[in-house]
Amino acid sequence: MSVESVLAAETLPAAFLRRVAESGRQPAIIFHDGKQYQHWNWLELGERAKRTAAVLQWAGCHPGDRIVQLSENRPEWIVADLAILIARCVHVPLHATLSAAQVQAQVRDCEPRVIIVSNQDQGDKLAGLRDELNTDVAVFTHDTCNTPFRPGPDLARLADVAAQVELAEAERIAADAVERTQSGDLATILYTSGTTGEPKGVMLSHGNLISNAAAMVEASRHGGSDLRLSLLPWSHVYARTCDLYTWLLSGSTLMVANRREQIFEDCAALKPTLINAVPYFYERIHRRAAELKKLDEPGWLRELLGGQVRFCCCGGAALPRHVAEWFAAQDVLLLEGYGLSEASPVITAATPSRQKLGTVGPALPGVEVRIGADGEIQTRGPHVMLGYYRQPAATAEVIHDGWLCTGDLGQLDAGGFFTITGRKKEIIVTSAGKNIAPTQIENLLAADPLIHQAVVFGDGRDYLVALIVPDPDALRAEIFARHIAVASREAALTHPDVLALYAERIKERLSSLSRHEQIGRFRLIGRALSQERDELTPTLKLKRSVIEEHFVEEIKSMYPYNGVTQ
Repeated sequence: MSVESVLAAETLPAAFLRRVAESGRQPAIIFHDGKQYQHWNWLELGERAKRTAAVLQWAGCHPGDRIVQLSENRPEWIVADLAILIARCVHVPLHATLSAAQVQAQVRDCEPRVIIVSNQDQGDKLAGLRDELNTDVAVFTHDTCNTPFRPGPDLARLADVAAQVELAEAERIAADAVERTQSGDLATILYTSGTTGEPKGVMLSHGNLISNAAAMVEASRHGGSDLRLSLLPWSHVYARTCDLYTWLLSGSTLMVANRREQIFEDCAALKPTLINAVPYFYERIHRRAAELKKLDEPGWLRELLGGQVRFCCCGGAALPRHVAEWFAAQDVLLLEGYGLSEASPVITAATPSRQKLGTVGPALPGVEVRIGADGEIQTRGPHVMLGYYRQPAATAEVIHDGWLCTGDLGQLDAGGFFTITGRKKEIIVTSAGKNIAPTQIENLLAADPLIHQAVVFGDGRDYLVALIVPDPDALRAEIFARHIAVASREAALTHPDVLALYAERIKERLSSLSRHEQIGRFRLIGRALSQERDELTPTLKLKRSVIEEHFVEEIKSMYPYNGVTQ
């Protein structure tokens, strides 16, 4: 399917059904069922999605109704997504890692007509809604669940009900979707990660999603012969657009990653050509190479990834410079990009033909990008969201004359490459009135192999402080190499020689910054920041306010005199 024909289709149901017709029995999805790899071709996927769309209509769904899906990645997730769009409804995927309270709040906000859960654990998160989920709200499952989450009819497996649908009826509903769905129709509501404040529902249309996916296919030259490894959660728009919809438009094969622990086994068995991930995945590979003493072994990385990878893509957070340089030294192309949920999500992306180390690439085809007077990145084009669900005031705050104000700070060089320098909303203003972007400092610190994570604070203070999470393996090796006598891992965090080592590394990493951007004091902490503690977003961005709450005493200790600045 050419990019031109994709853009002409304008809607996801039209593009999907065209793909089914053109690719037919060619492989669409490969996944592991716990025993062996299974394969679905495009015709099989099409029939499953069409029959499931009929079930949703039987359940009383009408065009525009919201349908919540709370599930981990699995083939049924994709079937449900396509079925919801064919039914002309609005897909509201919730992150499987959310707490029960967060799930319930988002369900209340979007008021779904149908809820689909993957299993008993996810379904149990609905328990607090028992009195609110009346019998008009249908609940389906992917797996068999023994305990109901609500009063009313027994829970049914969605696939079992879909298998009973006559194909002719399913085909009629699909044809109707192609005829009646418009480019501007709402396709999905995605709740933002919420680095500040409560999450908001980002409304994306069919045109938003398909234009962004088509631009990615055009820029990166994805083809039907590619095998794409998909390991990021599809509930986030990054994976939704850059894995699922680019796969759909290009007609390639999607390889659904098994458990995280088996990703490299999947690579060895199936040999993907494309990999899309967040920086943490690539950092993990770098650490594994260091542990095995393979950092300088030519070809080791390519072999680990299956031997056939054409390039890897990275987004969602900043990629440490030393990881990018190591991938380049290993002759594996690692392309960075930048975007946000409100932009469907990609705004800029490096490509095999246009790349520059340390940048997030040029603007995507069809996407306008400019730098505001205050350094903020702003974008305009078919990728910009319809707005925040039921929040017109919040929408008006970020969209001005069609331009989406991202809240991120950046720079544009003469070659058209963008660099992210910080977050506007996270600007630290010191007591001396200095405006400082902590993200830039944190990225420089995290580029050191001894530093796994770094968080900077200092708003209203005389100087900056940092919480530093050491890389445990790198620190252990350095302690052995320097013959530092420590009794335990915990003792290492306060050992004078270790602290001196980190003080030296911090000074080196920040040597290019101004005096007021230097770290006055730091503390080593003994655990990594995590999503489970709500300290990171699903794309692993820092939730600064939450981290500050969790480490309030440690931060206060770096400002003597009961927290009064020096």
